[in-house]
Amino acid sequence: MKPICFIAARGGSKGVHRKNIRPLAGKPLIAHTIEKSIESGIFSHVIVSTEDEEIARIAKNYGAEIPFMRPKKLASDSSSMNSVIIHGIKQLLSLGFEFEIMVNRDCTVPFIRNIDVIGSIRLLRKSKCDLVCGVYRQHHNPYFNMMEFAPNGFLKFSKKSKKLITSRQSSPIVYQLNGLFTFYIQQMLKYKKLYMPKTLPYEISEETGLMIDNEYEFQIAEMIATRNIKI
Repeated sequence: MKPICFIAARGGSKGVHRKNIRPLAGKPLIAHTIEKSIESGIFSHVIVSTEDEEIARIAKNYGAEIPFMRPKKLASDSSSMNSVIIHGIKQLLSLGFEFEIMVNRDCTVPFIRNIDVIGSIRLLRKSKCDLVCGVYRQHHNPYFNMMEFAPNGFLKFSKKSKKLITSRQSSPIVYQLNGLFTFYIQQMLKYKKLYMPKTLPYEISEETGLMIDNEYEFQIAEMIATRNIKI
């Protein structure tokens, strides 16, 4: 049984206005993830969950399915991803879709390779965990070069370690999430949250895991997409 690809794309976007359908290399941003997912042959269905009519129309034009529209109450700034995914799973099951595994792909991470999507599915099945997160190793490290305010109003390192840390390289490994989540739907329905007890990382490169959250990152993505920078 093939997994289902789930792409959540609401109309509101604070960092970059109408980000999900803003053109990147001549196509709406969401189109890159839709087309990659369809062409991969990995999925039985590529589903887009949105409350926005324009996003729905564009998603359909590029081959995605919109079997339901997301309620507007699940498309606000305060809406949790947990609620959006659980709503999507329940809607699909009620409509007769048959699947065990869902791959949530964030369309703001357009360069993730299909080979890494396949790798995340294989790891989920092999390890019998609940969730596999696409990640890359982060050079900003809370044990070494990330600080926050202490109660006394002065800065302190975000995390403490029992051993003396003298360099970033000797710090504990930390990961940056990047919008690829592969999981068993029954576990998601059981725990009602994405980050479940048995969660494992699947490492991808920093370049292919670029997430577009602001204007600067959109410009980086445009350079990668249009200037044939190897990633």
